[in-house]
Amino acid sequence: MDTNILEKLERIEKLLETQQAMQKQVLNFNDACIYLELSQSHLYKLTSTGSIPHYKPNGKKLYFNRQELDNWLLRNRSNSIDEIEQEAANYLIKKGRVQL
Repeated sequence: MDTNILEKLERIEKLLETQQAMQKQVLNFNDACIYLELSQSHLYKLTSTGSIPHYKPNGKKLYFNRQELDNWLLRNRSNSIDEIEQEAANYLIKKGRVQL
């Protein structure tokens, strides 16, 4: 029974950490890992390759702007099937007008 309580407490602690990260505008490295749900090694790789926006004010510690991370997460959007079908219909309508 004690193990079950400890597991629940760990989950609550993790949820609180995530909530704290959601409140901040500037995230430190650990907060960014939690916010993005990435391992530390993966986030280090993304920063070292310049694949993710980040800041190094003193040349050592990494910081992240939460809004920039949101924008980064939402890049390369994939259209839904409905959107693709609508674009195709619009193209055919436009193409048909040009030929007339």
